Amino acid sequence: MPDVDIANELKPGVRVKVTQQIAARDYSWQAEVRGTVVRYQQKQTGSWFAHSKNDKLWLDRLVIRKDDGEITTLNLDEYTRIEIEGVRPVASGENT
Repeated sequence: MPDVDIANELKPGVRVKVTQQIAARDYSWQAEVRGTVVRYQQKQTGSWFAHSKNDKLWLDRLVIRKDDGEITTLNLDEYTRIEIEGVRPVASGENT
């Protein structure tokens, strides 16, 4: 879950660098993704065992457009670090 100040800046057109880390038994795997924010939202999963609001688990999800045009959805957790890199102007007629 991102810091509240960062979460407030995750608006369409903002350029970000997202670093995620997956912990394994004796090492951690780190991945870095750069792109432009398309959407940031909390969205429920289909998890039946979450025992949370409406028996669903709510995840922070960040949808970004990478420089090569690929759209990717990132599930954010406590091991995710987000850095704001700037704002990319949205071209007229471009779908976000």
